[in-house]
Amino acid sequence: MAVYKIFPEKSATIYSYYPTLNTGNDEILEISTLESVDNSNEVSRVLIKFPLSAINTVMNLVSSSIFTASLNLYIANADSVPTNFTLEAYPLAQDWSHGTGRLGNVPATTDGVSWKYRSEDGINPWPTSSFPVGTTASYDPTGNAGGGLWWTSSFYRGTQQFLPQIISLDTNIDVTQAVDAWHNNIITNYGFIVKHQSSYEFSTASKFELKYFSGHTHTIYPPSLTIFWNDSSYSTGSLSVVTSSYYTAVINNNKAEYQQDSVQKFRIAVRDLYPPIAFRTSLSFSPTKCLPSSSYWSIKDLDTEEIVIDYSTVGTKISCDSTGNYFTIYMNGLEPERYYKILIKSVLADGETVVMDKDYIFKVIR
Repeated sequence: MAVYKIFPEKSATIYSYYPTLNTGNDEILEISTLESVDNSNEVSRVLIKFPLSAINTVMNLVSSSIFTASLNLYIANADSVPTNFTLEAYPLAQDWSHGTGRLGNVPATTDGVSWKYRSEDGINPWPTSSFPVGTTASYDPTGNAGGGLWWTSSFYRGTQQFLPQIISLDTNIDVTQAVDAWHNNIITNYGFIVKHQSSYEFSTASKFELKYFSGHTHTIYPPSLTIFWNDSSYSTGSLSVVTSSYYTAVINNNKAEYQQDSVQKFRIAVRDLYPPIAFRTSLSFSPTKCLPSSSYWSIKDLDTEEIVIDYSTVGTKISCDSTGNYFTIYMNGLEPERYYKILIKSVLADGETVVMDKDYIFKVIR
């Protein structure tokens, strides 16, 4: 199995109450419904684009395999959040310029995308009528027309519902169909618009703020387009599969440091924790065993202890060949100059789950 993270080439928040403001260099992306000082209803939406060249690179790796793609935004701050709401992500139907603005700039920067315009102030307005077939837009009923243009098909629409039992406000929106359409030139990649449902936007009953880290953040939480696909293979050869938790596993080819653009295949040597006594002429760690087919890897940030790639039956399943177990990590999906720890989880034949949390540590460098 494989996981590949792509980081955005541009992102911005557009605000109905600052209709010509550009925020292309802001560290925060905001998806909010607010009440302004004059008691009018205000809205902010996020525009974010990932490079098509990177998407095509991954899709060529995926080949004919089944894949999923998710849009991941990481929460920075939230206020007055209701117990039940839904975020939507649609592929944009027109291009837009990044700009260099920030929300707090005085005077306001207007050299890029805003609520009214796709580029600098006064140039290329977002359409407000006569939309191309298959697209739509919406605008502020108080009169600030604009707000983006996107494909309306439910086939491309990604959603995520947040319910009372959900603790995290991070997004994990399934955008598989939009990514597939970009790769196959069915629609053009102009990025996503991420917004609240129409029933929440400009509603006097729904006022709350969601602020996410942008690609300009100085944290380890930039947005990502994460693609999972199945490249696993499981053939044990002459190796026997461990059947109890009394085993040890060693990643025996961890070089400790990896370039950010590198790809590393990690090898796992497995043996019984208490192997039978045998006379040998030399010391060895012989991988006489292998992990069960229901085995997965995960990556934790060593400093923050945040899980940056979680266990996934789609993306982090561990493979096996006649030599032993192995898995591949694409290092470009990890922040450079940080240390990471690999965790390994296996589900044994009797249903017992074993997690190996040892010093499988490495650093990604520039």
